[in-house]
Amino acid sequence: MTTDDSSAAGRAYRHLRDAILEGGFAPGQMLGESGLAEVLGMSRTPVRAALARLQEEKWVTIYPKRGALVNGLSDRDIAEIADARYMLEAAAVQRATTATINSLLPRLEESLEAQETALADGDLPVFIDHTTGFHRMFVEAGGNAVLLEMSDRLADRRRFMLFRQGERLIERRTAMLEEHRALIEALRSGDVALFAESLRAHLRDTHNAAVEPFAFVP
Repeated sequence: MTTDDSSAAGRAYRHLRDAILEGGFAPGQMLGESGLAEVLGMSRTPVRAALARLQEEKWVTIYPKRGALVNGLSDRDIAEIADARYMLEAAAVQRATTATINSLLPRLEESLEAQETALADGDLPVFIDHTTGFHRMFVEAGGNAVLLEMSDRLADRRRFMLFRQGERLIERRTAMLEEHRALIEALRSGDVALFAESLRAHLRDTHNAAVEPFAFVP
């Protein structure tokens, strides 16, 4: 593959991935190479490479001579992702030092203000960017690169879940901001058990998914 093809494949991948995550392509929709190539203004070769990469990430299933079927997330997928997020964020906060938490609080406050502005403006993409970064900071606080890598691997699935909720997030804006505020205040008080329970309730309410209580370890 040439350098130009590689660059085109990257652009195609990013465009198609974002369209899937943000609801431009619905689960169950069949995507054809020719049609996508025409829309993207490129040959079928980079589009084919992009679809292959998306299949590896389980966002599409390719059917030879038919196209690529857009996959969604099942109720079980959503429950398992919410549970994994809970374990990662709660475990990281449990391991964070007091100094790290104190340095994190102003960044969380700044993020919360940005979230409030985005929700007031009805700007769902910007809100999702901010809330994703907000939750990432909890994992970052643990100082464990492996936990952070695992969390980042879930980022696209988090975006997909949030975009699928659409207007429900806007309707829940008051509750969501209050839940995020509760997380900050639990950290400020140094009560990691309260943080974990507040996080569990928040993820359950946001994703309508079962989240198992976190078992604290020494």
